[in-house]
Amino acid sequence: MRDRKIVTFDEASPLRVTPYIRVAQYYETDQMGIIHHAAYVHWMEEARVDVMEQIGFGYEKMESMGVFCPVLGVTTEYHAMVRFYEKVLIECRIAEYTGLKLTLKYRMTKPDTGEVCTLCESRHGFLDAEGKIISLKRKYPEIHQLILDAMITE
Repeated sequence: MRDRKIVTFDEASPLRVTPYIRVAQYYETDQMGIIHHAAYVHWMEEARVDVMEQIGFGYEKMESMGVFCPVLGVTTEYHAMVRFYEKVLIECRIAEYTGLKLTLKYRMTKPDTGEVCTLCESRHGFLDAEGKIISLKRKYPEIHQLILDAMITE
């Protein structure tokens, strides 16, 4: 596929997307006093919503156009614990995009040390208001191009 691109965090982005900063909350901790593993999925969503807004295709705009972006899958690798009130810097990048599917990669680090806490990925599709699969490339070429422009080039 000509439009398909794959990226890593080490490459420079033509579009500067500001990382999302999250402060871990007490209610997100588990009995051991660390952030519960399920909280990271919510953090991914917060960062994803923020990035989509930054590139000009925020969820409010997307849904007003009748485009919905359901999650098809997530993967998470935990590397270091996060505790209550620690700050986490979440870098979110569009890793792969075909017009039908979108994959985002997330790197969560402690901003004071740079220690990697979590590496994640989320995969998404695009649906219309009736729940039918749509191609942004065909139906919304301007949005398709916007997403391609936000990707890190090879």
